[in-house]
Amino acid sequence: MTITLPGFDYHRVRAADGVDLSVAVAGSGPAVVLLHGFPQTHLMWRHVAADLAADHTVLVPDLRGYGASDKPAEAGEDTYSKRTMAADVVEVARALGLDSFALAGHDRGALVATRAALDHPTVVTHLLTLDVLPTLDMWDVLHGADAKVAWHLYLMAQPVGVPEPMIEATADSFFSSFLDDWVQHPDAIPGEYRAEYLRASREAVWSIVADYRATAAVDVRHDLEDRRLGRTLDLPVTVIQQDWGSALGYDAAALWRAWAPAVDHRTLDAGHFMAEEAPTEVVTALRALLTR
Repeated sequence: MTITLPGFDYHRVRAADGVDLSVAVAGSGPAVVLLHGFPQTHLMWRHVAADLAADHTVLVPDLRGYGASDKPAEAGEDTYSKRTMAADVVEVARALGLDSFALAGHDRGALVATRAALDHPTVVTHLLTLDVLPTLDMWDVLHGADAKVAWHLYLMAQPVGVPEPMIEATADSFFSSFLDDWVQHPDAIPGEYRAEYLRASREAVWSIVADYRATAAVDVRHDLEDRRLGRTLDLPVTVIQQDWGSALGYDAAALWRAWAPAVDHRTLDAGHFMAEEAPTEVVTALRALLTR
């Protein structure tokens, strides 16, 4: 790790199945855990984390398979299921003395956060997600030529050994394409952070693909089972997204309400990397959520 969060202490903490996560910790008060997205690390939360640490205990881990955390080999479909990754977060928080916490996630981290709130309702007190749909709905709304915006989902859903060498052969170009195409304000990701995201992603191709592969398989089954059982998110939930729905022909707020009936759904004029492009707005929404 070449860059750290100023004022945060770093720990390696054992998760449920022997995987160690790298976790940045600072502050005191009610606990908030921040989960990063793709193709990034915990550093994407630098602005939000610094603000919250003034009056909260803030944990900012690298997810399993990313950044400085362990990257176990894909032994089966559960290795990188969102259920397993959510259990990581709960176990790490517990190891650091936290029995409950608010949870915010962006992109991949938002999928992990949503699964954690569903699986651990007595642990997760509040949920914020940034620019993602629940897994089941994400696949349902992608169809026809419009699905090309999510081409990487289909590539990384392929069997082990197919996408990984292709991505490794052009890793910098592959990961750079998302940092370039998904950002509205490029200067929000300074060069040193961009370089760190690319370095970390180059070193994690196989585990990143495994994370995505799970989202096309076991994660869908877990969502289908939740829907069959009528499980919902019965906690304060705020969702912030770009206005992709009007372009792709779906009502994002309605999709989220099926999972979280009392959701506060907002759209934001920013690119995908909201915590870096519009940190003030994200902090404001998160602090408002924490009062609910």
